[in-house]
Amino acid sequence: MFSEFPAHEHSLTFPYGTAMSKSVRVLGTLRTYIPAGKASPSPPLGPALGQRGVNIGMFCKDFNEKTKHMREGIPLPTRITFKSDRSYEIQMTTPPTSYFLLAAAGLEKGSREPGHKTVGRLSLKHIYEIALIKQQDPALQRIPLESICKTVIGCARSMGIDIVR
Repeated sequence: MFSEFPAHEHSLTFPYGTAMSKSVRVLGTLRTYIPAGKASPSPPLGPALGQRGVNIGMFCKDFNEKTKHMREGIPLPTRITFKSDRSYEIQMTTPPTSYFLLAAAGLEKGSREPGHKTVGRLSLKHIYEIALIKQQDPALQRIPLESICKTVIGCARSMGIDIVR
């Protein structure tokens, strides 16, 4: 009764001898910072997505939906993977360390002359809390918390922020 149907879905053949292919190739990736809840088709994001054949309006809607629970405007490192069927995958990580340091110190920007001029102070408790948040990144999950704290302290020093005990 079912002998006319092929056993495997991937072996379907269509008229004119074309075979249906289930493989979707990855065409490329784009790494960028996008503010949470503020993805828009305007430059620089719109043209970058348009060149790769992505539906820009759909991407902005998807991204803003994924980030609606976050405070608007937080810069999110985002990796967008483009596929041959014009689909995409969005991967976001935690905001950059510099964002957390500036927010904790109550600053808009770091020192123009780090090492010579200090613009703020943070306690080790702040550093520890930032390191706990950064440890949730996939790239930092297997790194000891102490090492992440040292990295955060180095970032703070390079921005002109003193660390006090």
